[in-house]
Amino acid sequence: MVRVQEGVTIDGAVGEGGGQVLRTALAMSLATGRPFRIDNIRAGRAKPGLLRQHLTAVQAAAAIGKARVTGDALGSSSLTFAPRAVEPGDYVFAVGSAGSATLVFQTVLLPLLLVPGTSTLAIEGGTHNPAAPPFDFLQRVFLPIVTRLGGAVTVSLERPGFYPAGGGRFVATVTGGAPLQHLDLRERGAIVRRRARAHVANLPRHIAEREVKKALSMLNWNEECGEVEGVTAIGPGNVLLVEIEAEHVTELLTGFGEVGVAAEAVAARAAQEARRYLAANAPVGICLADQLLPVLALGQGGTFRTLSLSQHARTNAEIVQLFRDVKIETIEHGRDDVEVHVVRA
Repeated sequence: MVRVQEGVTIDGAVGEGGGQVLRTALAMSLATGRPFRIDNIRAGRAKPGLLRQHLTAVQAAAAIGKARVTGDALGSSSLTFAPRAVEPGDYVFAVGSAGSATLVFQTVLLPLLLVPGTSTLAIEGGTHNPAAPPFDFLQRVFLPIVTRLGGAVTVSLERPGFYPAGGGRFVATVTGGAPLQHLDLRERGAIVRRRARAHVANLPRHIAEREVKKALSMLNWNEECGEVEGVTAIGPGNVLLVEIEAEHVTELLTGFGEVGVAAEAVAARAAQEARRYLAANAPVGICLADQLLPVLALGQGGTFRTLSLSQHARTNAEIVQLFRDVKIETIEHGRDDVEVHVVRA
């Protein structure tokens, strides 16, 4: 018999008012067994309600958790979700657009890590989407931390999917049951590798070459740090990936090509973010800080230093604390030097 836990009520307009409110709620609900109701879904966005990628995240969560769901339709602004038990297995989830496949994966990852068994996941959609961390961030930044804490996850990109065509696909193997350990990530350590990689699909190669040249110049890195690669995708696409690998953590800053935006401007934005990260000397970047909060709340807690917390991260902290008896505290030591403590009760 499944024990029904007290439900949670969420205002989807809270904080940054985007899709992460829903995705975090789904992940936390599956992991804790607590049902929830959410209203005003994505109220802070130009097109509120469930879009294709958010609906796919709901469907993925419902599938692995055998959940009872109402309101799971495109455009819906309210939803109820009541999980039963998370079941490992073989799953295929398709966004059906260029919506983020990586964010769908992150919705179900933690619940699957917490139950014994092995799951294989194939997820189709956007793997390199300006509105979400790309597959490379998942593989090079986020999952190495999860693995360090005891999670067993491998991912492999079969083909990239760029906005607006989508059509990307990656596969993952998740072996659950091991507890997630405590994290202490207050020091970056020495930088061991720097790379500026540009990928282009169905576009002139010189776009990527110009991006890499501009990034290397702004960061004062030598030519050996640059790399240009043509990739196969359904539609055109371009991404610049600026990677900073240190002893204890890796950070990845991205720039996405846009119609009417010069390659040099795309590179300049990514390089400026990389310069900010390097100047701050904090190990955890802005996106990683956001994503670590549910991991630590569902594990043994932890401490990390990061740059100024985004509204996204502050909203994530609010949602996490609705489901789990944890305290998330921040200590600001200075600009772009914030210490975050996630303490289990």
